[in-house]
Amino acid sequence: MKGFTLWFTGLSGSGKSTLSQALEPVLLERGVKIEILDGDEVRTNLSKGLGFSKEDRDTNVRRIGFVANLLSRNNVVAITAAISPYAEIRDEIRARTANFVEVYTECSIDELTRRDPKGLYKKALAGEILNFTGVSDPYEAPENPEIVVNTETETLEESLDKIIRSLELMGLIPAGEDNHTSAEEEVVIRQRLQSLGYL
Repeated sequence: MKGFTLWFTGLSGSGKSTLSQALEPVLLERGVKIEILDGDEVRTNLSKGLGFSKEDRDTNVRRIGFVANLLSRNNVVAITAAISPYAEIRDEIRARTANFVEVYTECSIDELTRRDPKGLYKKALAGEILNFTGVSDPYEAPENPEIVVNTETETLEESLDKIIRSLELMGLIPAGEDNHTSAEEEVVIRQRLQSLGYL
């Protein structure tokens, strides 16, 4: 199987890491080699010392992209779970990465504030935390991601099924025995992939 990069992008708390971790056993069971590059872990181990200025955020995301590309060109599925807020840098990484698949984890600020266990959104909205993505620092949602999941309106299983089915239809992972995607959602997935030239 060819490697590819599955690039999760979305606001803090929108489900990037949760979905990555839920996807891992499914792909391993299908014989797919994978590595997860989690944003927090990368900052600790690969980008220590970087702050949250635009320049530092760009450097961090470029480092993630570099490692993901190394893995994917060696037939590993590299799954990244980092906010990666700026479209220009994501597009730059897409341009130099074979088999780049973008997953947008969509969720409203209201819902993220409600579910936030650390209260970071409340603090950011109150002006207590500066440069907080989506509040006091921009987040540029992708315009044409291969996959969109809405973690506010979908269950974890529904979002996961949508990702798996999309990857199956793109021919990037072996098809599973069971397809849990509803007929309605299958149509939506196929229309998106057709519009992007995959089907």
